Amino acid sequence: MSPTRTRTRSGGIALAAAGVLFVLYPATRPWHDEATRAGAAASMTSTWWVAAHLFAMLGFVLVGLGVLALWQALTGTRSEGTAFAAVLTAWIGVGLTLPYYGAEDFGLQAIAGRAASGNEFDLLATVNDVRYHPAAITSFGIGLVLLAAAGTLAAVAVWRCGLLPPAAGVPAAAGFVLFLPQFFTGPAIRIGHGVLLGAGLLWLGLALTRLANSSTTSRTAPRAIGLRSRQQVPDSGVRLQSR
Repeated sequence: MSPTRTRTRSGGIALAAAGVLFVLYPATRPWHDEATRAGAAASMTSTWWVAAHLFAMLGFVLVGLGVLALWQALTGTRSEGTAFAAVLTAWIGVGLTLPYYGAEDFGLQAIAGRAASGNEFDLLATVNDVRYHPAAITSFGIGLVLLAAAGTLAAVAVWRCGLLPPAAGVPAAAGFVLFLPQFFTGPAIRIGHGVLLGAGLLWLGLALTRLANSSTTSRTAPRAIGLRSRQQVPDSGVRLQSR
């Protein structure tokens, strides 16, 4: 198997795995009323709090790897430049998003655990200080906006490339565009958003995997066909002259 096919297949698997993780993220996250001290403590001290946010962080990492494989698979097509732009914005977006998730995951659990142990301090105020620190919330917002742009660029590249189902990138792009707004909704909508994003990434991942399985590369097959055609012309000419 050629290196290009291997990378394409690995990228498809990475995107599909990211899809599963983004479904698990809101589905396993504890949902309590975090506007109250008891609700915030119940959610954030749970082991599932750590697991759910870790699912999201791993999903973002796998998306970065999957978009890289998408660009490599589309090299030599008219979508190459758009796919490369998707890689750049996705990697920067992931880099800006992950630190906030780390604070949300590990930092808030440590704070909530101390509150649950009986120490006297204002848990809700401390949680808000972590979540809404100006630098933290700004980098988080910019990161998610860049991921929305990356998803859109990837969808455009897939639509134009001629190698993948044209709409295969659309649901994932919609999921990334809606990633920031869904934080202002309730648990049911957030879980539904996870399903949308997960299904979109799974579709794109399977499409990449099928591309790797069905052809050598997107660029060598046409050349091979042209070479065989050219080789047949002289042979036909020789036979005509001998008659």
